[in-house]
Amino acid sequence: QLQLAESGGGLVQPGGSLRLSCAASGFSLKYFAIGWFRQAQGKEREGVSCISANGLTTNYANSAKGRFTISRDIAKNTVYLQMNSLKPEDTTVYYCAAVGGGATGSVCNVENIGYDYWGQGTQVTVSS
Repeated sequence: QLQLAESGGGLVQPGGSLRLSCAASGFSLKYFAIGWFRQAQGKEREGVSCISANGLTTNYANSAKGRFTISRDIAKNTVYLQMNSLKPEDTTVYYCAAVGGGATGSVCNVENIGYDYWGQGTQVTVSS
């Protein structure tokens, strides 16, 4: 059974940092792209970042560029989202999701296309 479990959320002051983790079980990250998304209450789900199945391609939403970094540890079958310079508007629930790696394993998207498996989410609150 394919499962994703997010962790690492919490309360942080503006300008602070958090590292979110997305632990995968039941499948290998070598064959799936992973995306990070967030969704505030009453708003549409927004893509934040993604990493391809071969780990060579990463993409970021404009809101994340220069502040967030996605990475992964194949041995731990875990994807990370390092978030720096956090702002109050980053406050929301963050989800990771998986989509098949495709023919080349070198693509991923933050447009929420094709993501079939989702975690339960982790709350990030940026407040003083």
